[in-house]
Amino acid sequence: MNTFTLITALVTISALISYINNRFIKLPGTIGVIVVSLLLSLLISLTGKIFPDAFTFIKDVTNGIDFTGTLLDVMLGFLLFASALHFDFNKLKAQRYPVLVLSTVGVIGSTFIFGFLLYWATELLHIDVPLVYCLLFGALISPTDPVAVLSILKKSKVPPALETIIGGESLLNDGTGILLFVILKEVAGQADTHVSLSHAAAVFSQEVFGGIALGVISAIVAYRTMKRVDDFNIIVMVSLSMVMVISVLGAMLHVSIPLAAVSAGLILGNTSLGTKNAEEIQHYFHNIWSLIDELLNTILFVMIGLQIVIMPFLKNYWFTGLMATVFVLIARALSITIPAIVLKRSLKTNYKSIGILVWAGLRGGISVALALSLPESPYKELILSASYFVVLFSIIVQGLTLKKVVDRMI
Repeated sequence: MNTFTLITALVTISALISYINNRFIKLPGTIGVIVVSLLLSLLISLTGKIFPDAFTFIKDVTNGIDFTGTLLDVMLGFLLFASALHFDFNKLKAQRYPVLVLSTVGVIGSTFIFGFLLYWATELLHIDVPLVYCLLFGALISPTDPVAVLSILKKSKVPPALETIIGGESLLNDGTGILLFVILKEVAGQADTHVSLSHAAAVFSQEVFGGIALGVISAIVAYRTMKRVDDFNIIVMVSLSMVMVISVLGAMLHVSIPLAAVSAGLILGNTSLGTKNAEEIQHYFHNIWSLIDELLNTILFVMIGLQIVIMPFLKNYWFTGLMATVFVLIARALSITIPAIVLKRSLKTNYKSIGILVWAGLRGGISVALALSLPESPYKELILSASYFVVLFSIIVQGLTLKKVVDRMI
């Protein structure tokens, strides 16, 4: 299947699934798309022998997609830029302390709490999973997914300040999560690998500060270009080009593409564009990027739903998946509550909000993509399957019940 045929099939399936959800099932957009995709995948898997051509077609489409590369190297930059574009920088600045704590200390704490809980449980059940792989699983599943979080927050009634904290955390915690994932993957790959604090600090600095610098420089260049023209088409093309350049240069320079895209989005989202009619241009500019965001979101969640066709081993790890889902919630609750107690004055955290923060910590495609990027090992299938369980529970169950949790906690 050539690239154009693959894209055509994926967009067509996405359009069909969106139509079915909107016309018949009527679930909130993101949740409905993944539910219908999941049901379609299960139906095709169950009826594979009756309709072999349909099963083969969906399997070919899914196998033809490099999920990890497509999401992390291509789609993520566009999705994060679009999300950050609509973010009010002043609101984010007002909530900078809780956002920074959650996106750093929270992710690190959740990684180790989850890792040790899983290791203890697998030891108790006589399941052979080394501690480093349990921690590796914790690193890829602890960061909240900005795509999942922000798409569902749009439909919920979370208080504005809390929405800023949840959304800001999800936009910024990828740097910490990816750093831990990369270091732990090196340790897991070579038993004799020694990872020093200086090496970790160097990787962190390169990823985080390099990513922010790339985003800021790209945004300044794009802004100065856009400010000199009043042609809306050129402004849109410049912004598209900028996000593509960020993705390419980020991969070449080994800096954080997510942080670069977020930095650029925050800058361009809080400035005026064009030489005249700035307000009108800004309005249309945001609408175009909202459309891109919705389209890519739909395709991403369809891709997640269709993954089950090529994951026949899910049935072998359902119990581990259920355990991982519970441990993720426990780890997130502890990693939020402990800093909230220790830093009570500076964070000014309302304890009634902790429950919302825990339940709104959704996982999504990034966790699946990182799990798929793991090198082949006896533990990859377990981690991938359990990650998939966590993601599905997160998006469907937590996403559908978030409004009820918010109403009860407020």
